[in-house]
Amino acid sequence: MVDVLTWTIERRMRLAERAELLRRELAEIDAELGRLEAAEVVFGQWAEATDGGRRPSGIVEPEPEPEPVVTPGAGGMRLIPDREEGMGVEVLTPEYRRIMEIVTKASGPVTARDVALALGRENTPAKVEPVRGQLRKLSDRGWLTRTGSGRYLPR
Repeated sequence: MVDVLTWTIERRMRLAERAELLRRELAEIDAELGRLEAAEVVFGQWAEATDGGRRPSGIVEPEPEPEPVVTPGAGGMRLIPDREEGMGVEVLTPEYRRIMEIVTKASGPVTARDVALALGRENTPAKVEPVRGQLRKLSDRGWLTRTGSGRYLPR
């Protein structure tokens, strides 16, 4: 009986390590995908301006620039700013404020699954993983503290 328990614990630990490695690899793949999408846009613009490279681009008449929209995420503005002393959650978007509220009101450390359920989402990987990414961003920018077991606490 003890051997089964030992095997189960060891297996769970190996799988947890593997899951973390896969999460890191997925983040790297997502970053590469973003870079490739940006390259596609730039190349497409160049191809349009030069007729696929068959003629010099010369001076291209610029289109009138639209009025800049200043919202979080626009023009390179971060959705989640780095937390500084005296900064309140009002600088966050409504969804991130809601996540902060859930973590702050919890009686202890919370998991991404706990937060996803509190947000009214299903308990499926497709619904929990985006919340995990949001929690990680909040942690990376100083809004939350991440424990070694992947749980989150208010800072």
